[in-house]
Amino acid sequence: MYLDRVKIYIKAGDGGNGKTSFHTEKYVEKGGPDGGDGGRGGSIIFIADKGLDSLVDFRFTKHFRAERGGNGGSSNKHGKNGQNVVIKVPCGTVIRDGETEKIIADLFEDGEQITVLKGGEGGLGNARFKSSTRQRPSFSQTGQICEEKQVILELKTIADVGLIGFPNVGKSSILSMVTNAKPKIANYHFTTLAPNIGVCKFGNESFVIADIPGLIEGASEGVGLGHYFLRHIERTRLLLHVIDISGSEERDPFEDFKIVNNELNKHGENVSLLPQIIVLNKVDLLLDKSKIDEFKQKLKEIGNKSEVVEISAVSNYNLDLLIETVVKKLRELPKKQRLEFEPFVYSRPDPNKYEIIRADDGAYEVVGGFIDELARGVDLDDFQSFSYFQKVLKDKGIIKELKNRGADENSTIRIKGIDFELKED
Repeated sequence: MYLDRVKIYIKAGDGGNGKTSFHTEKYVEKGGPDGGDGGRGGSIIFIADKGLDSLVDFRFTKHFRAERGGNGGSSNKHGKNGQNVVIKVPCGTVIRDGETEKIIADLFEDGEQITVLKGGEGGLGNARFKSSTRQRPSFSQTGQICEEKQVILELKTIADVGLIGFPNVGKSSILSMVTNAKPKIANYHFTTLAPNIGVCKFGNESFVIADIPGLIEGASEGVGLGHYFLRHIERTRLLLHVIDISGSEERDPFEDFKIVNNELNKHGENVSLLPQIIVLNKVDLLLDKSKIDEFKQKLKEIGNKSEVVEISAVSNYNLDLLIETVVKKLRELPKKQRLEFEPFVYSRPDPNKYEIIRADDGAYEVVGGFIDELARGVDLDDFQSFSYFQKVLKDKGIIKELKNRGADENSTIRIKGIDFELKED
């Protein structure tokens, strides 16, 4: 089973709750607040691992949740921070937001990592709310709650050279002969089910080559399996377009050439602009060598100036020449690069900002990151907590702004789903 695109669900750990506690000791009256802060929740971290070559590990494991932060304790004890969750993916994995499909990261190199979701902040203990006018605060703050997100993992194989062509033209045979890869090779009409990758060494130089599963007519529109693997071509610097020049499959070699290039053009992403070396394979089966000249003449007629190398992978004919030609071409081409994109970031509302909107029923609704943060420390059943809530609204200028917007004692003020009345001082 080969997977190169999966959807998974990730959730950072919620922050631990702050503690409401008071110091108790024999012979000590009215001990002060000593509630500790909650611990920070664990984060979700992705890391590229060169030891992986597919996303098959995510076939059944779809949910990843980091540990919640521990609650604060008495005697100002800080809650334990939650454990991070580290998710390993193959090099070349693109992480996208599941809703917008915008790119979050392109994990290009081995060991590269990114924190996609940060753990929730721990809540403050009641010791943090002590002031000159509030000596014994009887409230604390809850931990920050984190939302679950859906992300898409998309593997774009990182290889210098991509082998393309119809099924059974000899791509796997070429790969096995020129690299250390061990693909399954047989005379069948169905395409390989996964890109096979190997490293080819030439003197002091080397390059990575990938056998891209067979492209057939209609692949870019979902016919066969080729459309699943077109994305693997996007990373390559050079394509080896393998043609069965013998016509052993009773297909026309030049028609095959045109069909595959047409699929590349339909796919987009500039893959049709990638330089190609045309590899005429199975020349050992040719009884009429004029087919080679005929193929080259048709290339000229359409203005294609790609280099052509005649080989036989089975008999090892001209494979050294093919490798030498590839190395020479790669020297002229720029190095492979990661994708260019504006990173999509999961951000939390600004804790310093708020806005006042009018609800459908006419209520004045106060929303925003500032309100979200404030609500974490509010217990409406606790007098001190509610007094603190009112004081912060006044100090922030929210009460004044509500009045400037037309709110009065007859207006409904809605905060976090709870309705209040505006009382005059």
